[in-house]
Amino acid sequence: MNFVEELTWRGMVHDITPGMEEQLQKEMTTAYVGIDPTADSLHIGHLVSVMMLKHFQIAGHKPIALVGGATGMIGDPSGKSAERNLLDEETLRHNEACLKVQLAKFLDFESAASNAAELVNNYDWMKNFSFLGFIRDIGKHITVNYMLSKDSVKKRLGEQTKVGLSFTEFTYQLVQGADFLHLYREKNCKLQMGGSDQWGNITTGTELIRRKEGGDAFALTCPLITKADGGKFGKTESGNIWLDPKLTTPYKFYQFWLNVTDADAEKYIKIFTLLSHEEIAVLIVEQEVAPHQRAMQKRLAQEITCMVHGEEEYGKAVDASQILFGKATTESLASLDKATFLSVFEGVSTFEIDRAKLEVGVSIIELLATETAIFPSKGDLRRTIKGNGLSLNKAKLAGQEYLVTDADLINGSYLLIQKGKKSYYIVEAV
Repeated sequence: MNFVEELTWRGMVHDITPGMEEQLQKEMTTAYVGIDPTADSLHIGHLVSVMMLKHFQIAGHKPIALVGGATGMIGDPSGKSAERNLLDEETLRHNEACLKVQLAKFLDFESAASNAAELVNNYDWMKNFSFLGFIRDIGKHITVNYMLSKDSVKKRLGEQTKVGLSFTEFTYQLVQGADFLHLYREKNCKLQMGGSDQWGNITTGTELIRRKEGGDAFALTCPLITKADGGKFGKTESGNIWLDPKLTTPYKFYQFWLNVTDADAEKYIKIFTLLSHEEIAVLIVEQEVAPHQRAMQKRLAQEITCMVHGEEEYGKAVDASQILFGKATTESLASLDKATFLSVFEGVSTFEIDRAKLEVGVSIIELLATETAIFPSKGDLRRTIKGNGLSLNKAKLAGQEYLVTDADLINGSYLLIQKGKKSYYIVEAV
């Protein structure tokens, strides 16, 4: 596989330094991508660079994932937030271990081949630098004129804000350049990849390597991923879409991809899956012929959910989707774990009832018209039951004298009430 050609047709190349393609054709090459370790999980915003590393390894080259522990300990240098996320070493090591587990779903760390993936942490070498040592060994090789010429620096200097440009932010390109230099020396790493906003920092590294080592190093960046409407990719009203199922359930993860627009689906399926050019071309035609079938969104959601969470969790997510949007049974509802149940019915009106009352048993009429306010009156409730319009846990209720007990609780906690086709309510036993 030609790595650059593969990324180009997938829309994953923004800038590239001259000579890089020749380098990749000449020999197996090592490349790295930096990852922020300020959380113990990746989110989908990280996946673009992770997929770049995955394609790199498939093409026969060696990928390195660099956890930015050193920068994690000094805080966010971006100037975007007043709050600094400072990490102690124990937290940093915990996050590093968690990230490796997630990265192993994309990269092969265990291969006996020479291009097995590696995980490194820049804290391991940056902790040994003194301030005087850093400005002597790194700082003197890059001029202020060169640093000021970077678009990222010029943009920040041009902003009319009271925040200004901190020393940390200004010198961040030197820190990143020092990482590249270290990996060039210790791992024969000749390529750094990242988002297009990292171009200035990455090329500072290539310049530092040229000046100190007299060697060639290369840079490749991908476009920053946005939504078709210009919105930020990967952000929802509830925040980031995480890879950790405790932070974002597999159902919610699956639903995110399933609900992207047609335009975004065509872009994302090239970036976030390994489907071939031919397979994607077929899906594009299917989408054009029958857009209501959402073939591309379904395949996108399948591929990325299976990659991150596995086929079993993907199957559960599909089944859970049927509960709201298709046919479902009491058994399929009962099979949902608590987190998935709450994800499926997020935002549904919830009422509480004393668990002790369910141990004795409460009639459906008392439960829905007296103990809760789901129905305004008993008469309205009786008419709904008579008209076959009421379901308890996806089972139609024909009798008005049905006694609801704790045996009806889903996951020992919830009752799902459905009025008509689309009105859902939850009763939680507390």
